[in-house]
Amino acid sequence: MITDRIRQLDHEMLLLARTRRHTAGAERVVAAYSRLGEHGACWTCLGILGATVDGSRRRRWLRGTAAVVAGYALNYAVKLAVRRPRPALPGLPPLTPTVSRLAFPSAHATTSFAAARAFAGLVPARALYAAAGAFALSRPYLGVHYPTDVIAGALLGTAVGDLVCR
Repeated sequence: MITDRIRQLDHEMLLLARTRRHTAGAERVVAAYSRLGEHGACWTCLGILGATVDGSRRRRWLRGTAAVVAGYALNYAVKLAVRRPRPALPGLPPLTPTVSRLAFPSAHATTSFAAARAFAGLVPARALYAAAGAFALSRPYLGVHYPTDVIAGALLGTAVGDLVCR
């Protein structure tokens, strides 16, 4: 069945992310970077800072910040509806704490891609999407999300960013 194959591939990709290119130093750096994305905090701070120092585009900055907050809220609602537990890999504990036991979709990916979409034009889009991609990829690397959690979060965040900033 196709859903069984997707589940198997999801698990295999998570295992690959959790076991490749891991050193103590890399894990510390990735975990520290990932913590910046908790609750969309870095993106909310970017929006507030932008609104404070860039008065001529204050409304766009605030609209982008609203997209991040809306993405986070919608993400949480989806988590409560889906209730997918976080991954558990025998012998490979998660490398960072999480605020909930629910995985789908990734809030880091949702808020990051909402921010990338919403702040594009205010900040170079390439830099925004590189940061968003790094946040998203950090989650399977740290063992706290399946790749499909991240993909769903990226799609959700992009849609929210697009809707809020039209």
